[in-house]
Amino acid sequence: MAVQQQVQPQALDAETLLTTEELSQFQIVWRRFRKHRLALIGGVIVIFFVSVALLADVLAPTVPPGYGAIRLEGALLPSPRAVNPAFQHLGPFERSDQAMHILGTDEVGRDILARLIHGARVSLYVGIAAMLGGEIIGSLLGAASGYYGGRVDALMMRVTDFMLTLPQLPILLVLSAALSGRISSEFWRINFLILILVIFGWMGSARLVRSVVLSLREQEFTEASKSLGASDLRIILRHMLPNAMSIIIVNATLAVAGLIIVESALSFLGFGVQPPTPSWGNMLTRVQDYMFQNPTLAIWPGLCIFLTVLSINFVGDGLRDALDPRLRNE
Repeated sequence: MAVQQQVQPQALDAETLLTTEELSQFQIVWRRFRKHRLALIGGVIVIFFVSVALLADVLAPTVPPGYGAIRLEGALLPSPRAVNPAFQHLGPFERSDQAMHILGTDEVGRDILARLIHGARVSLYVGIAAMLGGEIIGSLLGAASGYYGGRVDALMMRVTDFMLTLPQLPILLVLSAALSGRISSEFWRINFLILILVIFGWMGSARLVRSVVLSLREQEFTEASKSLGASDLRIILRHMLPNAMSIIIVNATLAVAGLIIVESALSFLGFGVQPPTPSWGNMLTRVQDYMFQNPTLAIWPGLCIFLTVLSINFVGDGLRDALDPRLRNE
């Protein structure tokens, strides 16, 4: 009887193992990520702001119903010309029509809610686009540096160290002031700002990816790929970068938050996105003159920046815990 009692649990365990469905990598990551409550809340907030940015033209249409003509800077504009309500002048701090101006208007009569909605599109676009550019350049340079090593690694890391020693904010201010003023189109001015942020935003990703590739290049699968005749480019793109993807994803989420703050700082100082195009940063410009008269001018855009950056940081923390291979058995 004692022998049977010992064998039966073993048989049950074997049967359980045979019938247990193996989880995919995505399911494993999602199971660990959803345990991070703050990351889930942050993800919901980020999805909300991204949805608002994508639906900005629907939520704040270019010409509201009933507007045959719109006054802008004292000039009467005909109705066929699309004018965003975020740029309309309706009288300072006017809140007579609560249906049209839920959050009121700013110091020159522009609708605050409409500017927040369209400002989300600009701020998130700058942050995400600059992050993608910086992560792509940094990942490729870091992977090449770690894979080849030697003089290539030494040269790339010295360039990276030099870029990291530069005072980024003063240089960003000088470049934005010197060159963006020569660009008349606001679209190209925003993309020029993104280019500047990419130039000064790839170093962190490069160093992280290099550290991962330095250990991966000594693994057996790398030697096997070389023996099969795979090129260096194929090994980097098919083996090195995919194995470093977890670190790249976490770094990318945290980089978006930092870039949104940088864009807001530049726009606040008058060297980023220029009015009348709204961004959360330039909505804070000159509001200190009206803080006691209408403090909500600073509260609403500041709250949007705070919630977005905090939520992205929570998502980054959750992804870091979920993608950590040391927690694979949890």
